[in-house]
Amino acid sequence: MAAGSTGSTDGRPTKVLITGAGGFVGGHLAAALKVHHPDWTQDAPGGAVGVDVTDAEAMKRWIQGSQPDIVVHLAAVAAVTASVKDPRLAWRVNLDGVLNLVLALQEHAPAAHLLFVSSAEVYGESLNTGLPVNEGALLQPVNHYAASKAAADILVRQAMAAGLSATVARPFNHTGPGQSEAFVAPNFAAQIARIEAGLHPPVIKVGSLDDERDFLDVKDVISAYRLLLDRRQEPEARGVFNVASGVPTRIGDILDRLLSLTKVRIQVTVDAERLRATRTPRVIGDSSRIRALGWAPTTGLDATLAAVFDDRRRAVNRWSNRF
Repeated sequence: MAAGSTGSTDGRPTKVLITGAGGFVGGHLAAALKVHHPDWTQDAPGGAVGVDVTDAEAMKRWIQGSQPDIVVHLAAVAAVTASVKDPRLAWRVNLDGVLNLVLALQEHAPAAHLLFVSSAEVYGESLNTGLPVNEGALLQPVNHYAASKAAADILVRQAMAAGLSATVARPFNHTGPGQSEAFVAPNFAAQIARIEAGLHPPVIKVGSLDDERDFLDVKDVISAYRLLLDRRQEPEARGVFNVASGVPTRIGDILDRLLSLTKVRIQVTVDAERLRATRTPRVIGDSSRIRALGWAPTTGLDATLAAVFDDRRRAVNRWSNRF
């Protein structure tokens, strides 16, 4: 977790807390806020960095001691594969952690604003139309990750109806430097980088390449979150917002673009263990609500994938140089 303060319109510092600040998106958000607001600090009051969101009493103490104006909740078991391996952990973190935070805010910081980061995965079966999905689509999750996030999504919206100041963001696929290899683009990039370095035979293992996903650069996702926070006092910036490009990209095209960045000849093979038990062939998000506030993605997919590949190459080189 991280805490910091940003400038507000009335000149008073606005205290922002981020759960999951050590994660992929949290790290990018913290860095963006630090650049945007020079007084940003990574030091949480009372030594609260590292608070376990599943510990209700610790969460209460953290919120009570910090008295935040804004909380961005990113902490989650974020990979579908991880939720399959340990569903109990996924539910404890993704649902119980949110309940602990909401109850702590209602009791100890009732004026604070919560930006809850949900997921496009909550739509589940509703994505199977192949058409862009808007925020009014039914939540029909198909795995533990999606179900736990959907339950938390409902919980936050119920708390909003009871008076909690909050916004729910439902981001679609996004990637960038620093993302775990549990996700498709960094996984492909890492495999290619290890092959380049001679650490692995020239064979890359993949799952389904024909599925299509709605990809964004993490920087564009961060800009969406910042916009929602900057305009949190406005009625039109409340509620639920998809964060999506609106453009489906075939997973095989992601692989082809990454392979075009290397001169090494690589064989592609399908690994049955990488195939999901439940498939959603085409995912597209309708992000007209947040676009109406002035947001739009600005980073092209080629630039995003090049940055992911460079990041994985550097990581492999650092690892190789240790030996």
